[in-house]
Amino acid sequence: AVVSTQSTGTSLLDLEQKEKLFTQHIESLSSKRKRAFVRMLDECEHVTLTSTWKEVRRKIKHDSRFSKLSEDDKEREAEFDRYVTDKLAQAKADFRTLLRETKCITHKSKEILRGANGDTHMREIKQFLKNDKRGLVLDDLQEDRDRILDDYLTELEKVGPPPPPTATKPLAKR
Repeated sequence: AVVSTQSTGTSLLDLEQKEKLFTQHIESLSSKRKRAFVRMLDECEHVTLTSTWKEVRRKIKHDSRFSKLSEDDKEREAEFDRYVTDKLAQAKADFRTLLRETKCITHKSKEILRGANGDTHMREIKQFLKNDKRGLVLDDLQEDRDRILDDYLTELEKVGPPPPPTATKPLAKR
């Protein structure tokens, strides 16, 4: 509600509206500082998916965006942890996408890997994955990468061969 003052003829915001505007302003500033902090982490070559806060903190503590985020180091560490968690989730999703795009991986791959030509097939797969940035991002997390690959191979084996292209529905005529 707007309150009108008779003496000046101006209208003033009531206290509730002022508090709401102030809160929105503070949230906007906080969001801006967080985006700047994330940009700083993106620009820092020392930040990897396996970096610890202690390692990275030493490298970035002189950057103004570091101190502008917060005076509380726990809050900065929490934002760093969120950043690494998000980057890791994105890297894993990108790796899964790469696996789906890899033509040498089929529903028969798991069976081939158990057979006599298993080593050759695995080398072929790994060589292909090394040629794409999405395959290299998880280099420091070999166990995770191998688990995702194995899970994908198992899933493909369960699903079986893809349907032939003629089995799909024809496009509706317009």
